[in-house]
Amino acid sequence: MRFLVLSRNATLYSTSRLVLAARSRGHEVTVADPLDFHIVVSRRRPAMFLGDRPVPRADLVIPRIGASITNYGLAVVRQFDMMGVPVLNTAVAIARSRDKLRAMQLLTRKDIDVPRTVCAKTPDSVDLALKFIGGTPAIVKLQQGAQGIGTMIAETPQAVTSLLETLWAMGQDIILQEYIAESKGKDYRAIVVGQRVVASMRRQAKAGEFRSNLHRGGLGVRVNLDKRYGQAAIAAVRVMGLEVAGVDMLEGRDGPKILEINSSPGLEGIERTSGIDVAGAIILHAERYVQRRNKRNARKDLVLEQERRSRRIRPLAFANGG
Repeated sequence: MRFLVLSRNATLYSTSRLVLAARSRGHEVTVADPLDFHIVVSRRRPAMFLGDRPVPRADLVIPRIGASITNYGLAVVRQFDMMGVPVLNTAVAIARSRDKLRAMQLLTRKDIDVPRTVCAKTPDSVDLALKFIGGTPAIVKLQQGAQGIGTMIAETPQAVTSLLETLWAMGQDIILQEYIAESKGKDYRAIVVGQRVVASMRRQAKAGEFRSNLHRGGLGVRVNLDKRYGQAAIAAVRVMGLEVAGVDMLEGRDGPKILEINSSPGLEGIERTSGIDVAGAIILHAERYVQRRNKRNARKDLVLEQERRSRRIRPLAFANGG
C-alpha cells in the first residue's frame, strides 16, 4: 500500500516511527507538510497540488495535525476525503476532539463522565461559574490547546477573575473546570486504536506542577488499566468518531473522568514507558481500515451493477395477453 503521512517534520519521533513501522511491513510511505499543499476547489473536481505537482497517489492518509496549524491542516484532510482518499481520522472527528468544550458536550450527552465544566464569557458570570464547579482551586483552559499548553490553575476567585479578564482581552475562548483533588497530580493516558486500548500509562506531575504531561516534566509509569478506564477511553473515542486517539483520564471518586482526547497523540512517551509498539499497531489497523473500505466499495459497485442490469432487462411478452 501507499501511505501518506501529514506531518510538519519528518524527523519527529512519532512521524519517523510511523514511517519505519509502515516500511517494515512493505508499504511505500511519503511524508508531506500540510502547509505545502495547495487546495483546488472546483465543481465536481476537487484536487490538490504538492508544490507544483499533483499530490502523490495514496491508499491512505495518516494525519498528524498539530494545534498550531489546525484550520489549514483540517482543510487539507477534508480535501483528501472529498477526493475519495481514505483518511485515518477525518477532519470532522479531529475538529470535535480539538474543541474542548464541544468534546465535553458530546461526551456528556452519551453519559460519559467528565470534570464539571463551565464556559463563561463575562466577568459577571465568574462567581456563578465557580459555584457550579465547586469553587477554587479551579482549572482555567483555552478551548484550543495541547500538551498542557493553555492549561492553568487559579487558587483564588480573584486569580480566576484576573486570568479570565486577561485572556478575554486577548480574544481567547476559555472554559473553567473543577479541580479533581483526589487525582493528586496524576492521570492516565490510554492509546486507542480501532476501538481497542493498545497501550496505557499513569503520569505523575513533578513537584510543584499540577499538569502531568510528559512535556511538562511528568513521570510516566506503565500500568494495566482497570476495565472501567479502558471502557471509558474506548467509548470517548467512539463518540468523537476517531480511529486513533490518546485519551487522558483522571481518577475521580466515582471512577474515570475524561479529561482530554488527542487525535494526534505523541508516541515517544507511551512507547518508551509501556514497551509496546504503538506505531506498529496503528499501521496494522491502517491496513485493515483500507481493506474494509475497499470491500465496502466493491460490494457497493456490485449492487449498482446489478441494479443497472435489472433496468436493462425488459419484461417478457406472454401470448394471449397472459
